[in-house]
Parts: sequence; C-alpha cells; structure tokens
Amino acid sequence: MTVSHLRFGAQPIKSTYLIRRANFIAVHQFNFLERYPVLDAAVDGATLLLNSPYEPDGVWPRLPRTVQQTIIDKHIKVYSIDANAVAKKTQLGNRINTIMQTCFFAISGVLPREEAIEKIKESIRKTYGKRGEAVVRQNFAAVDAALEHLHEIPVPALPSPNPLPKEESETPRVPYVTAEIIAGRGDQLPVSAFPIDGTYPLGTSQWEKRNIAQEVPVWEPDLCIECGKCVLVCPHSTIRAKVCDEADLANAPEGFKRIPAKWRELPDKLYTIQVAVEDCTGCQLCVEVCPAKDKKDPSRKSLNMHPQLPLRERERANWDFFLNLPDIQKNGHLSFGSVKNVQLLRPLFEFSGACAGCGETPYIKLLTQLFGDHAIIANATGCSSIYGGNLPTTPYTTNREGRGPAWSNSLFEDNAEFGLGMRMALDHQNAYARDLVKRLRDRIGSDLADALLGTDQSGDEGINAERELVARLKRKLAGYDEIEARDLLSVADALVKKNVWIVGGDGWAYDIGYGGLDHVLASSQNVNILVLDTEVYSNTGGQASKATPLGAVAKFAAGGKPTAKKDLGLTAMRYGNVYIAQVAMGANDTHTVKAFVEAEAHNGPSLIIAYGQCIAHGIDMAKGMHQQKLAVDSGYWPLYRYDPKLAEENKNPFQLDSHDPKISLADYIYTEGRYRMLQQSDPEVASFLLVQAEKSVHRRWQQYKQMAQMTWEG
Repeated sequence: MTVSHLRFGAQPIKSTYLIRRANFIAVHQFNFLERYPVLDAAVDGATLLLNSPYEPDGVWPRLPRTVQQTIIDKHIKVYSIDANAVAKKTQLGNRINTIMQTCFFAISGVLPREEAIEKIKESIRKTYGKRGEAVVRQNFAAVDAALEHLHEIPVPALPSPNPLPKEESETPRVPYVTAEIIAGRGDQLPVSAFPIDGTYPLGTSQWEKRNIAQEVPVWEPDLCIECGKCVLVCPHSTIRAKVCDEADLANAPEGFKRIPAKWRELPDKLYTIQVAVEDCTGCQLCVEVCPAKDKKDPSRKSLNMHPQLPLRERERANWDFFLNLPDIQKNGHLSFGSVKNVQLLRPLFEFSGACAGCGETPYIKLLTQLFGDHAIIANATGCSSIYGGNLPTTPYTTNREGRGPAWSNSLFEDNAEFGLGMRMALDHQNAYARDLVKRLRDRIGSDLADALLGTDQSGDEGINAERELVARLKRKLAGYDEIEARDLLSVADALVKKNVWIVGGDGWAYDIGYGGLDHVLASSQNVNILVLDTEVYSNTGGQASKATPLGAVAKFAAGGKPTAKKDLGLTAMRYGNVYIAQVAMGANDTHTVKAFVEAEAHNGPSLIIAYGQCIAHGIDMAKGMHQQKLAVDSGYWPLYRYDPKLAEENKNPFQLDSHDPKISLADYIYTEGRYRMLQQSDPEVASFLLVQAEKSVHRRWQQYKQMAQMTWEG
C-alpha cells in the first residue's frame, strides 16, 4: 500500500514532514477501510473521498462500525465515486489516477473548481499529448465523467443498526514485527523489535489479502483442456492447478470444481484449478492465453472474468481447502519439462507487489517451481528487488517440508560478483564436507560414506536421496564432541546440491553491472543468470538502457533511441562454455520451460535472457503475452539456445528456435506507446528510425540464420 502526503499553502512550504492532521483523506481501495486506520489523522470537519464499488445509497451500510463512528465523531464529510467503473467506461482500463485527482480538486477547495478542472486538462494535454489525440480525449472524458459520478454521502447522527464489523486480520499468525507493519503500525515499533541479523521469514505475502481486483478469473471446467498455460503466465501465482484422489475431496466445500485428470502417468486422478481471488490483481493474462473456447459462443472461454466481490467469501473457502490438498511429488514418476506438467508444481514465489500483468514475475515463479527447494538467489537492485524483498512481506515462500529459495539483494554494480561469491562459498563448504566424510569414514560407516559421496544429484530423485542420507549422517554424529564431527555437522547440508541464480533486470545486466556479469561468465563457475529484460530501467521510471531498442522512446531518449540494442547473448557466446537462451514465454512457453531446465543442467555458467512486457511500454498489460508473440513474429526477438554440450558432440551449439519473420517490424512496434509517441511528436524522425531499426533487425536475423546453418567441427 502506498500512502501519499500532500500539503498546500499560500506560502512556500520548506520543511519536510509527514501529515499527522489531515483535512482531506482519499481512499483508493474500499477494502482499506477494513484493514488500516485510515481516519486516525483526520481532523474535525475533514473530507473523506472513497473509491467505492457500491451505489451511493449502499456506501454507508458497507462501512465498518469503527469507521462509521469515527466519521460521526469527527464530523467528516464523505464523498464517493466508483472510479473503476468510470475508468472502464472511458476506456482507461484500471487507471483511476486522473479520475481521483479530478474529484480531489472538485471538493478539496485547494483551487476554485472550474479553474482546477481547466488546469487538470492542461496537464493532461501536456502529459499525454505526445501519445496522440485519442489518449487525450479519453482522459478528458474521464475528467468530465468523474464530476458526473461524484456523490456526497449523507452522514446520519448514529451508526447503522447493523453496520459491517471491521474484519479481523490474519496477522496474529504472522511474526510480530511483520504483523505490525502489515497493520500500518510499523512506525510505532522500537528498533529493538527488529531482527538483529536482518533476516525475515518467508511466505508472509500470503497474509496481505489486498483484494485489489475488481474482476477475477472464474474457471469453467466443461471447456478446460488442462494445458496449464494460465498457471504459467500468472504474474502473482494466484491461479493454480492440482491433481488429487477422489478421497481427498471428501470434505470439499460445496461447489468445489473438479474434472477427470488427463495424464497417462496419473490414472484415476481428478484435476482442479483454483484462484486466490483475494490475492489476484485482475490482470487478465490467464484469460487472454486460454486457448479453450466454447464453439457455440467463442467469447466464452475456460476462464472468464467476473466481479470479485460476490465471489470473495465462497472462493476464500475454496482456496483454503485447495491449499491443503496434496502437492505433486518430484519422485521421478512425472517429468517436469513441459508446461502441462509444470503447472502442478507449487510455486515458491507468490502474491508479490509487482504490477498487474508484470512480464518479469512469471519467469521467477517458474524458476521456483522447478528449482526453488534448492535455490539460492542473488538479486540485483531493481523491480525484482522491490517486489521480491520489500517490507513488510516476502513473496518467496517454502514448501511443506520448509524448503524454499534463500534470497538476498545486492547493488546494481556488484550483483553478479555477489552471486559468484555465493557459489564459491557453497563449493568450499561442499569440498570441506566431502573431505570430512572421507576422514570420518570409519565412524560414519563405509556404506553411508560411499552413498553420501557418490549419489548422482543431477535430478530431483538424487537430491531427495542425498537429503535423506544427510539426515542419517546427522543422527550418527549426534552426541560426538570431536572438532571434526562438529564441523561436519555444521557443513553437512552443503553435501546437498544447491543452485545459485543471479537475477536482475536489463539496467543491471546490460549497463551498470555488465562488467561484473562478464567477469562471472568468464569464470566457468556453475552459476545461472536470469536477465529480466523489459528494455528500460523499469523501477526508476523507464529510463533508457543499452537494452532499449532503436527507435523507442524512454527517459533520456525522448527523441527515440538512435542506437541498436546490445546483443548480450551473442557477446556471451564468444566464451564457448556458456549456456545461453533467449526466451519469450508469450511466444513459445514450451521453449521457455526447456531453456530453464537445460540451463540448470549445464555444468558451468548459464544465461537466460527473458523478454518481459512492462507498463513503461505503453501497452494494455492484459495483452502482454500477445506483445511478446508479436516481438518474436516480427523477427525483433529471435528465440534461440546455445548449448556447449552440442559442440562436444561435434554438433552446432546454436539452435535458432523461432521461424522467419511473419509480420513487419512496424506491425509490432506501433502497437506500443513507446514507439507511437515518436510518431506523434516527430513523424519524420520516427520514419527514419523505423528504417534503421528494420535494417538492424534484418541484419541480426540473417546473422543468426547463418550461425544456425553452420556445420560444426570440434
């Protein structure tokens, strides 16, 4: 939740402080009234503006008792608008900022009403004019509609006879510090309450229940083909699938949906999909990628958006039941190299604060599904560090055995080295543990020592077997006080395979941290690098990076970037021993899964460059996966894999996995605001840069085709 403090006065305000006595309070999410003390700072006679999904006469009865009483006691004036409905009506999607801003100036008295509206429209033209007259008109329409739909809510002398009670939070089950911050009381915590080592528990984002989606996906089982695409693309891990036995559903809530599972390896099982409606952001990506349609009514899919509020109570019970169903086991009975099978794996990254429709988080989620129970993540500063480790909650979580990713954040300039240090430390611990096992062989027992040192951990079965062996080792060493025995106990877990993933955005990988990344790639160490490529510095407002494409508009490239995007993958290929893949989930999800599996299996450095749509691109984020497909179909974003293992077999290590361009570059780029803006502001330059970009894309595509056609001799 973001709290903005705005102060106005006739004289310049030179000091900086937070507002403790507020004359005006705006609540942009109605459910915040149930969770936070939003009126504590309100002065007597203050004004409250609510974004409410209810009709004006239904607002007051929906307010919690404590809120009603505070409004009455403090003589607060209440205004209401369904800003989301206005935004939808005026084709602004879920962007309500213009609407709420208009309401603020209309009722706050900061400026005369007519003057304020005029200034707002001037600001709209200045801000959005370069995006085209249509965008300006949409925002003008939103301003006018806001005034038409703004209502003052009568405040009675007494609370309603049966007002809604304030919902009790789930925070008592959360560690104290986290619970207090979630409740909005973090500023009142003493320093002594915080952990002295800076570590925080995992899995706390599950308690936030932000309820920010106006609409959520609803599963229609009769159409479902169980492909798993919806689960894969969900940025917040709120739509999930499981298979189970009929007996597991004996106590299922009424109406809990299930259908026969379509897996040869899982006969007589049932399949179910469930949505965490209180955590869903309503981005619609899952609906957009769903391929299953009703032949009689093509507008009806296996997933369709419906209002969240009427579903909330029922789906809360369904979700809680779903979570307690057995998880699929990585026991060798089912391989996880396909989208269909991966959907059954529990994500260990969930409910982050990333934007609705985020293009980065599906890749992180996939990483945790495949490898999360033995992954250590070094995360560069950027979007992925903000939604990945921002207080008060942590989206990284654990499985039923308490295993999950260990995560830490480092700076732009040294994250690659940070991850390399993790790898080297783990390798030293492993080497020391193996040496101690050999030294204590007689005490441990030859059979156990041989098994500990010889287990093949290239797959999940071997990793699980090694864990059991380590548990046996610890039991055998318990009670021994010798230095070597104590040392082995302290490093025994290092005998179990750990994956190191170095994660960050393009600003880190292409720009500020490139020197360190290159150093790590040249080290031959067994690390995996995931570049979440949105082609701008997303978290700082969309500044241009060396990943920004030629002709795109970004901050520091307002006239269109005049140079081509750096080819990070081609540069890394020069080393010869680095596994490299360029992927786009929306264009080929199977290719993406395969690349992650191959990268992890490679004994050496690996680099995955993953295309991610971003709000900075100026697109409808619900169409994010379609934008990825357009990027690939135009030839702009070729899909490929470079596997050094093939070179060892005298095969060409470079595999071009996408086909020849199907559409022109213009058909792709001019669906995005970051390119259309230049068409509006400087058509001549836009035309020139388009020609240059087309040449650059063509040259690169031809180079890749030649590389793929080369014969290879070791």
